[in-house]
Order: sequence, then C-alpha cells, then structure tokens
Amino acid sequence: MPAKRVLILGGTAEARQLADALSQEPAFAVITSLAGRTSEPSLPESEIRIGGFGGVEGMSRYLADERIELVVDATHPFAAVISRSAFEACKASGVCSLHLVRPAWVRQPGDAWTVVPDIEAAAQALQTGQRAFLTTGSSGLQPFADRASDIHFIARMIESPNEALPEGFQIVRARPPFSLQDESAFLRDHAIDVLVTKNAGGTSTYAKIEAARHLSLPVIIVDRPKDVPDADADTVEAMLDLMRAHAG
Repeated sequence: MPAKRVLILGGTAEARQLADALSQEPAFAVITSLAGRTSEPSLPESEIRIGGFGGVEGMSRYLADERIELVVDATHPFAAVISRSAFEACKASGVCSLHLVRPAWVRQPGDAWTVVPDIEAAAQALQTGQRAFLTTGSSGLQPFADRASDIHFIARMIESPNEALPEGFQIVRARPPFSLQDESAFLRDHAIDVLVTKNAGGTSTYAKIEAARHLSLPVIIVDRPKDVPDADADTVEAMLDLMRAHAG
C-alpha cells in the first residue's frame, strides 16, 4: 500500500514532534509547512515547505497538486487565520483534516488573572506607571506601543519586530523553554508589575505563569480565539492514534 501523503501545518513543538514520529512510520509521507516568520526555526526530519498558501483557493490548489490525503493543523492556538483557511480548503477539496491543539492553561489557586478577549483589550487593561512584561509575540504590538508614554514595556520574543517602536520599549530576544528559576529572576530583576501574555498553553512557556503566581504578580491573559475549528486531539500521542486509525 502506498504511503498516505500528509500535510502538517506546523510552527509548534507539537508539529515538529508529530512529524518526527511519523517519519519513522512507512504508512505516511509527511510534508511540514511553516509560515516562515522565524528565521531559524526548529525543523523536523521530514520534508519542509516554507511560506503562505494564498488563502483558501491557494491551499486547495496545493492539496490537489501535491495529492495530499490528510491535513493536520498543528499550528499555534492563536493562528486562527490559517486554521480557518485550512478547514475551508479541506472541506472544499474533500480532504480529511484533523486539528491538534495543546490544552489551554487553567487558572490555579493563587493566580491573579484578568482574562481579556484580544490584544487591544490587554493594552487597555494596563495601569499608568506599570512596568509590564510583554510576551505576546513580535506581531500586533501597536496597541501596546500606543501606551508607551505611560507604561514601561519589556517585551520578550524570538524575532525582533518589523514595526518601529517608541523609545523606551525594551526588546529582549529569547527562545523557550524557560525555567521557573529563570522566570522568577527575570521578573524580580526587571521590577515587573504585571505580566501580559496569551493563553498559548503547553509547558515550554508556562514557567512565567508559575513565577507570577509565586511572586503574587497580576497577569493579563488574552483568551484564545473562539472562531476556529474544534480540536480533534490535544496531545501528539492522541493525534498519532487518530492518524494511524485513519490510515488503517
């Protein structure tokens, strides 16, 4: 039986782990697609494709041209545009699609969370004079830049932002995972008053949430997008089981 051609929409640790696991299984021929926003991404062992598709129509053409039989969306929980496009392209093309989404973080005793629906609301929730540790990524910074006159921002991200930022908007480049010890030291050394983040879930960046809890710091946390396809699995292992069943 020929190998089933699989497209993994990647960019996450889960996508890389899934691709690496499938590369050991002859029942699957895997292509991992990356958006190309990170200059030095961690790459899986399987075939790589970098760049966008051109919306639903472009992805539909790609699925047909490459004879893709199964699409696994393992993108970031906040990559709502590509998740919706993939779902619609698969529906239009008659290609099976599966969605892998890591579990969201859940408020624990001692957490002082303010949950907001989007980045704009997160920026408005900050108070004048605060020192804010911003971990929402390198895109969508303008709402925070608009408040840089009365908030001191220390923003951590993998890639430097493309947009110009006001003077005093401090950028720290770093790649996860981060330890609880390091996150606690960072918050103390920079005299942080509030953490601003997205509910990305997973373990590689959870230490900042734990550190804020231990130091009794408030957290402004952006909730996940609502208008995305439902998850079919929340772990790599569960997705592997689904894919094996599909291949069988």
